[in-house]
Amino acid sequence: MDAGAFFLGGDRCQFTVWAPLHKQVAVNITSPRARVLPMQSVGGYWQVTAENIAPGTTYFYQLDDNTERPDPASQFQPDGVHGPSQVIDHSTFSWSDRQWRGIPLDELIIYELHTGTFTPEGTFEAIIPRLPELKALGVNAIELMPVAQFPGNRNWGYDGVYTFAVQNSYGGPDGLKRLVNACHEQGMAIVLDVIYNHFGPEGSYFSDYGPYFTEKYSGVWGSALNFDGAQSYPVRQYFLQNALYWFETYHIDMLRLDATDHIIDLNAKHFLQELAERVAELSQRQGRKFYLTAENDVNDVRILRTIDEGGYGMDAQWNDGFHHCAHTLLTGEQIGYYQDYGTCKQLAKAMKQGFVYSWEYSPFRDRWHGSDSSALPGHQFVVCIQNHDQVGNRMLGDRLTHLVSFEALKLGAAVLLLSPNVPLLFMGEEYGEEAPFLYFVSHTDPNLVEAVRAGRKREFAHFHLEGEYVDPQSEDTFQRSQLRWETRNEGKHKVLRDLYQQLIQLRRTIPALKKLDKHNLEAIALEDEKLLLLHRWSAESQIFCLMNFSDNAVSLTPKIPDGNWQKILDSADETWLGSGAKLPTDLVFGRSLTIPGVSFALYQA
Repeated sequence: MDAGAFFLGGDRCQFTVWAPLHKQVAVNITSPRARVLPMQSVGGYWQVTAENIAPGTTYFYQLDDNTERPDPASQFQPDGVHGPSQVIDHSTFSWSDRQWRGIPLDELIIYELHTGTFTPEGTFEAIIPRLPELKALGVNAIELMPVAQFPGNRNWGYDGVYTFAVQNSYGGPDGLKRLVNACHEQGMAIVLDVIYNHFGPEGSYFSDYGPYFTEKYSGVWGSALNFDGAQSYPVRQYFLQNALYWFETYHIDMLRLDATDHIIDLNAKHFLQELAERVAELSQRQGRKFYLTAENDVNDVRILRTIDEGGYGMDAQWNDGFHHCAHTLLTGEQIGYYQDYGTCKQLAKAMKQGFVYSWEYSPFRDRWHGSDSSALPGHQFVVCIQNHDQVGNRMLGDRLTHLVSFEALKLGAAVLLLSPNVPLLFMGEEYGEEAPFLYFVSHTDPNLVEAVRAGRKREFAHFHLEGEYVDPQSEDTFQRSQLRWETRNEGKHKVLRDLYQQLIQLRRTIPALKKLDKHNLEAIALEDEKLLLLHRWSAESQIFCLMNFSDNAVSLTPKIPDGNWQKILDSADETWLGSGAKLPTDLVFGRSLTIPGVSFALYQA
């Protein structure tokens, strides 16, 4: 059964909750008029259809006459994770996106943002005025970090505990709907980050209702969720219902599933497969494609293979290896998991195949890792050079802006936007944002706050050792992470933004770049010189790019592909605040070339 409070119109509401551990369950209405409504047992679920329940009514569930808890499937928590749940009427919102049919996966340019730090107001509404500028940049999809209700008003969102409830401090249900509607009016898709592998540590009352958790497995963020044990199907149904809820009720275009390798399910039908089947059915009913993309650290092609091929049927997957290759080449870092990366050959493999580790030995893991993804199309891999994890999980929250030169920022942009994959930008990346993105929380339990502080310190003891620890509970930590949006039109920030815009425009208009075809691609790594030569083609269209990751100029006579090659972009050009272009405007076979240090040049034939 679908759990939650469903407003039926005419001041009637149906309440349904899964609570198999209890002999009595009731709805305790707390406002506007207090009363208790006994519920009837229906196979482990409890249900009642009540009269005189208007939208805005708040309630708890009363368990066996003595325990009051918020609704596990609450659609709004106006007073936070410990307060009552609220009845919502979703039928009153006036959508204007009836003709919207989405954007194909292979055309997406995704922009990841955190609602609380993207604007000074920290709300969904405040994002809307910035959409035209993102569209002008070339972005056609924004990805929201999780918005399910979390404790307090400062959090990344991965401590959410009410999977259906939109964060109150961000603007609640109507605020999110207005943002989605505005995106679609601008011709932009919207991606939502969801967490189906754990609940946050504060306000999680799920154990009071039923066996949502299992002790069979050890979860990274506490007890593992019960996806395959006794009475597991209502737990699976809870999350399956949630995914469809975001698509149907909020018109979301894609879900990004957090850390799917921590969804432990040994059933013959994995939860991800069942989810993909349900979403495919919804897509067919509604006549437009809804997408699922997964974060997964295992590099397992089964995540992306179709269900007919024995896979789980995800549409795409984050490819962290691509980021790690680019990061280590640009920064030279070799600490933590970066010790597994650092060669041009690996970046060439990420471009050509996808996964960098395809069942090779990983020194960091001290085991063999990954699977061969070379047969999978490029649009099934979402790639980045920065994201919330790779920035925010550093001790100082330092972006590439803090770690590398301006020349390296330009080179990183080319690596990202010339790849045959779906690119993701992290908010502010396009203009070299200088504010850090730190880890922040606003828990109310002092013991939990201390546990979070201790946990972060332990993490940094093994990774990213530099600098002084920043307190995640401090409001100053949150304020420091606010974007300095006004700098985007100043000096080098504007130049970098213009470069991103130009690269996106070329990606959209040159067939060889627009078609995400890994087979019509050659990536040659010259390791000693720290060069990567990228050749992509489609029908009569070709591009050839020379990328120099060395600090020094490199001279060589490369093997030039056949064609009449004309230079269309050179990061060393003074237009891009470079030291001056040294490469010729056309390429001639047998001519020696000198490529300036930390630069790229793009040619078209």
